[in-house]
Order: sequence, then structure tokens, then C-alpha cells
Amino acid sequence: MPRAPMSRRAPGCRPATDPAAPEAGPVRRPSPSEKDGTVPDGKLLAVSDLHVVYDENRALVETLRPESDEDWLIVAGDVAEKYTDIEWTLRLLSDRFAKVVWVPGNHELWTHPQDPCDLRGEKRYLHLVELCRELGIASPEDPYPVWRGAGGPVAVAPLFVLYDYSFRAPGATTTAESLRIATDAGVVCSDEYFLHPEPYAGRDAWCWARVAETERRLSAVDPALRTVLVNHFPLVRDPTRVLRYPEFAQWCGTELTADWHVRFRAAAVIYGHLHIPRVTWHDGVRFEEVSVGYPREWRKRPPRLPLRQVLPAPAGRGVR
Repeated sequence: MPRAPMSRRAPGCRPATDPAAPEAGPVRRPSPSEKDGTVPDGKLLAVSDLHVVYDENRALVETLRPESDEDWLIVAGDVAEKYTDIEWTLRLLSDRFAKVVWVPGNHELWTHPQDPCDLRGEKRYLHLVELCRELGIASPEDPYPVWRGAGGPVAVAPLFVLYDYSFRAPGATTTAESLRIATDAGVVCSDEYFLHPEPYAGRDAWCWARVAETERRLSAVDPALRTVLVNHFPLVRDPTRVLRYPEFAQWCGTELTADWHVRFRAAAVIYGHLHIPRVTWHDGVRFEEVSVGYPREWRKRPPRLPLRQVLPAPAGRGVR
């Protein structure tokens, strides 16, 4: 997607970089293996839904560290709502890991009434992209980095495609009917108040534009490379069928991405948003929900490491 001019900086949104400068992509520190030409021996790790507005989650983020100097980290969205919290988290993680790959969740895209950074819609998203470029983090607007460690080479593709209400509520045949059913059930996503789609006519229109641009970029990936597809929302509907409130699924993705894991040679698909960390399989491809979630949720789960290993594929989670 072409980068919008940002001549006016909103209050509280400090400049990250010169808007005209970073077209070549993010700054990246060479890893030890790149310096000596050896194959990386690190791991490709992933996490999402850190929600650092909660003190318990912020404390957890402060414990996240790589096991080696070669480890990469995927951050699959919902770091926080306020710009300063997003910046704090991404800066800390980019300082620790050899490479960080980020995609926006719906919460990063909110224009929160208590956030001094009052950019809305696409302008807010592009400002977050600028921040990532300053920190050397790969975003959906940058060339896809290639993981060359164990399980590679694979193109790690950060995606941003939003949702278009096509995961409709049970019994609905139109978007309007689906939204009405959800409203009657008392299930309305906060995005309807805080996630502004401008300059697009609606969140669905923004989604369709993102799908078209993302398909173009994925189609240009070297066909000899497999991919790791990273999106905040699940690329297929099936994972949403376990939601306690099925009406919420319409804020969870789009039917337009249902075959991307096959079309674009995915070795794995990483997502968050549902706060239901688990592994499912679709057409022999591993889909992994990697969220931390809210403290009230993760306190109830059996203890587990917050960082999920993507590559090399852990034992029992290889190709089926």
C-alpha cells in the first residue's frame, strides 16, 4: 500500500523517522551467523496479545528473552492501545531479539480517548509502521524477511488484512443482519467505537483493500520459498467456532483468506486475537494461536511458556 504523506503530526505522536527515508525497509542488525556465513542455530518464536496496559502483562513482557543471539520473535498484534505503551514494548523486544516481526492487532489501531496520539485509521497504522522502521522491526509494509535457520529457508510474511464481517453470526445472511443479531445478544466489539477506518468507507472496505494489496505481495514471493504467514486474525474461520459467543466471530477475519495457507505454501500460520492459545491443522498446515491474553484468562490456564516455537517445528507439531 502506498505510504500516505504525514505532514501534520498529531499531539503526542512523536516523529519516528523521516517519512521519506525508510522506503528500503527497516534497519536490521546482522546476526552472528550472518557475519561468519554459518547457518543460524536460533529459533523462530511467536507471541501475541500482550496487552501491556495490565501490570501483570507488562511484568511478563519484561521477562521475555531469547535463548540465543539468533532468535527471532514474531509479535502478532494487540501489544497495547496507547502509542507510548506500544513503543515501550516494541523497543524492549527489538533490543533483545535478533529480529522482530510485527503485525497490527485491532487494539493498536484504536484511537483511544485517553491516548495523546490521536491519529486515526490508516494514518495511525502508517505511524506505527514508521516506529517499526526506526526500531528495525519488519512490518506488513516491508520486504518479507527470510528465516534461514532450522526449518528454513522460509519467507516470514507479516500480514494486515483486518476483517469484513463475513464470519457472520449464526443464522445471518447479510452483514447488517449479523450485526443486528450481535447487538441484540449484547455482543459488540469495541472496534465499533475506537477503530476508525478512514479514509475508507468502513472497516470492511479497508479489509478488502488490504486483501488485494497483500495477495499481490504474496504472489510475488519466490515460489521456491515456503512461508510463515503471520496475521493478528485467523486466516480461516474454523478456529472461531469454539468462541463462547459465536456472534463475535464477525470481528475475527474474512472468508477471502481461507485458501491462503495453500496458495502461498505456508509452513505455518501464526495468529492471535481469540485468546485461545492452541494448535489446529488445516490442509496439513499448522495454525497456531499464540496469545497471552488478559490476566484473568491466563491465570486460569496450566502454566506454559509465553513464547511459542514456530521453527524448527517442535516435536509433535511437524507437517501432517
